[in-house]
Amino acid sequence: MNIAKGIEQKTLKRMSEVAEEYFDMDRYVCISGPSHAEEVGIGVPTAISVSSRKSETANALADLFATNRFRIYINDDMLGMELAGSVKNVMAVGSGIIDGLGFGDNTRAAMMTRGIAEMTRLGIAMGARAETFAGLSGVGDMIVTCTSMHSRNFRCGRLIGQGMDPEEARKSIGMVVEGMFTAEAAYELAKKAGVEMPITEAIYNVINGKIQVNDALEALMGRPRKSEI
Repeated sequence: MNIAKGIEQKTLKRMSEVAEEYFDMDRYVCISGPSHAEEVGIGVPTAISVSSRKSETANALADLFATNRFRIYINDDMLGMELAGSVKNVMAVGSGIIDGLGFGDNTRAAMMTRGIAEMTRLGIAMGARAETFAGLSGVGDMIVTCTSMHSRNFRCGRLIGQGMDPEEARKSIGMVVEGMFTAEAAYELAKKAGVEMPITEAIYNVINGKIQVNDALEALMGRPRKSEI
């Protein structure tokens, strides 16, 4: 069972691809969805998705962990789940930046919605199903990670938005801030797949000091007009 989310830097491998080098993948299960550990641990009703190469393995894990407060869905699109679980952490950094800048719900909702569009484009280009990104590991995890102070990525982004140096913000959290590392990997993966991901690119550039936060915002808002769908 793997609860880690991210894309390995340099190799651009997903977590299952890394695990495959060491483990029997017929017994490997990916877990993803809106589930802050702080809430799961005290019995807050939660729903997640699990995926495995073998449906028997996924169902066995669901049988083991499901309770009347912890609902588990099966999703055979592990690729989509892993990409969604990775990119949403990048978007959570961006959401925190928006909050730190003092902007409101409109800005965050726009970024989250277009962020889902970005991760869906990437997923489809890599062979995932669009429906996965509209599910618990996509929209669900995006909502919970981009709107809560439980989220390390959101808190780190908030500090950046308030003016703290990105590296100092990351260190101040005191725990791993996955989105700060995944931003580069997602940016490189998008280039490799030939997919446009302007929000991801902007967050990556801010994290690496290539552009200031306000300049990144102006660049995103000033992009040429296009059809939404």
